[in-house]
Amino acid sequence: MKRLAVILIIVLFASNVVKAERKPAPQPAPETNELFGVAIAGYTFVKFDIDKTIETLKRTDVHNLCIKDFHLPLNSSQDEIDAFMKKLDDNGIKGYAVGPIYMKSEKEIDRAFEYAKKVGVKLIVAVPEYDLLPYVDKKVKEYGFNIAIHLHGPDINKFPDAKDVWDHVKDLDPRIGMCLDIGHDTRYGNDVVKDIKKYHTRIFDVHLKDVTGNTGKGYSVEVGRGIIDIPGVVNMLRKVKYDGMISLEHERNMDNPFMGIAESIGYIRGVIATTQK
Repeated sequence: MKRLAVILIIVLFASNVVKAERKPAPQPAPETNELFGVAIAGYTFVKFDIDKTIETLKRTDVHNLCIKDFHLPLNSSQDEIDAFMKKLDDNGIKGYAVGPIYMKSEKEIDRAFEYAKKVGVKLIVAVPEYDLLPYVDKKVKEYGFNIAIHLHGPDINKFPDAKDVWDHVKDLDPRIGMCLDIGHDTRYGNDVVKDIKKYHTRIFDVHLKDVTGNTGKGYSVEVGRGIIDIPGVVNMLRKVKYDGMISLEHERNMDNPFMGIAESIGYIRGVIATTQK
């Protein structure tokens, strides 16, 4: 009887092992078959170092990061940049852009372009002064990079919405466009789905967030909890064949943003999956 009991225990254990082995493998991220990708903007981690940033990207299965200069300073040496980029690569993360970088002089513009060149990216999310746009145009022609001007809604009087960026860049080099922050554009009173359709030829980056209202009193919340038509945004990006990043810039509970980041990434991926044709 003891022998029979031992055999039964072994059989049950083996059966459980087989069942465990038959669990389905993790599925690829819903954006795998999209022209666009899902990313996280570095500003999300303004209170955390690059190690915590990498850990969060890995835990949310996000592989694209817009590099912010508090993680990789603008005056970094080439060796420091190479070490930083290797660290990202070793963890399966691609630094797809740098910024936002504020540009208040020609010298600062020069530094930003050289920085991007050393990092090895061809997209700078930027906030130049209006009167420096001709010089930005000159540098774009020299380096061949794309410039995505970040809009800021009603909080500051510089590049508040998509229309303002468009009006200032439409006659410049076509590689000068916008980082469409859908939260700030909404807080300025705009319909972001219509703005994507209207200005898509100059949209080089998208900052994903959600907000509570379409005025300056609106504030950031987890994606899916606000008023923005996120399915409409995703479908319009598909319609215009947008091939950049949808980069979560999470600005809620920034001392402890991790649950909000996970919720927002999960929501956008759910929208992508459930709206696929």
